[in-house]
Amino acid sequence: MIPFREALKTLLEAARPVDRTETVPTLYAESRILAEDIVSAIDVPPADNSQMDGYAVRSEDLSGASESSPVTLPVTQRIPAGRVGSRLEPGSAARIFTGAPIPPGADAVVQQELAQAGEGCVTFRAPVPRGRFIRLAGGDFKAGQPVLHAGEKLTPSKLGLAAAAGRAYVKVRQKLRVGIFCSGDELMRPGEPLRPGAIYNSNRYQLRALLHALGCEVEDVGSVSDTLEATIEAFERAARTSDVIITTGGMSVGEEDHVKPAVKSLGDLTMWRLAVKPGKPFAFGEVRGVPFLGLPGNPVAVFVETLMLVRPYLAAMQGEKANPVRPISVRADFDWKGGEREEFIRVRRNDAGGLDLMPNQNSQILSSCAFADGIVDVPAGGVIARGDSVDYYPLAEFLA
Repeated sequence: MIPFREALKTLLEAARPVDRTETVPTLYAESRILAEDIVSAIDVPPADNSQMDGYAVRSEDLSGASESSPVTLPVTQRIPAGRVGSRLEPGSAARIFTGAPIPPGADAVVQQELAQAGEGCVTFRAPVPRGRFIRLAGGDFKAGQPVLHAGEKLTPSKLGLAAAAGRAYVKVRQKLRVGIFCSGDELMRPGEPLRPGAIYNSNRYQLRALLHALGCEVEDVGSVSDTLEATIEAFERAARTSDVIITTGGMSVGEEDHVKPAVKSLGDLTMWRLAVKPGKPFAFGEVRGVPFLGLPGNPVAVFVETLMLVRPYLAAMQGEKANPVRPISVRADFDWKGGEREEFIRVRRNDAGGLDLMPNQNSQILSSCAFADGIVDVPAGGVIARGDSVDYYPLAEFLA
């Protein structure tokens, strides 16, 4: 059996980014992967502007202001955001609002709470240093400066950055097309009367949702019966339209498990079985030249392996720069004794800042994922005693 980190290394080394790109409006590019560097055409901000509502002044005019000797100046203009004022003459002040350009001649802003407005004038009782409350032109970034790079995922703040640089459209990689199917005669669609011996196909629903959250398009082949012919046909269908194929179930070596022989008849297997729990039956290879990832049938294994192994592989296939989820050290408020394989146990933060163990860690208990908020990585043979610091992976980070 292959250790987890060796398996992850093999996957990432084999990932070949799909080169298809498209140009989309920046407004609708959230979570897409940039296929170009973005260079700003302008200084941001484009001009010196006010950080506060208040009064633009010449600092030298207020050099002698004090409580005992206040300085009163006429207010000669009003400058809201989006308007450009005229030159500020010595011995005068301009009413100014947050974001408005600093008028020529002014070199400071006094916030309105520190000034006393009068009829056509304003009084100051303290000096103001040059540059106070002024955002300088180009203070964020300058014209000609690269602000984003190819391979970056366009998070909301990065979309805002692209918009601030004036980009109405961005070149991004097309979404990865992932073909999926679930193997098993026992699988039924939710809503159908459940026949004896059958189960509802939860893997199809959670895998589709996980892949959509990872920015992929899903080509859903559906459920496939436990025959070699049906499995081969499903692989053939998926390979015609997909960049990657992911299956669940049919991963053991019993008479009703046909994924392995189907893959070998159509392509090749690079990896089979991992030294991890849950998720020992994991496969990697290719079918008709299309990369293939085989997940177990147990729903917890599908959830955990999609986050820990499939996610970084798909990110690399989409050309995303390496963005691993790094664990944080958190106190365990439970005891645990590991086994022969590396284990990914489901936990939840408690009000005391520690971690509680989800009560049932069986790989069929999907509620241990639905109500957990993180995963703890336990090395093979590892032992956790209450109060120990452990490596905690927040679930939200995987899908951020």
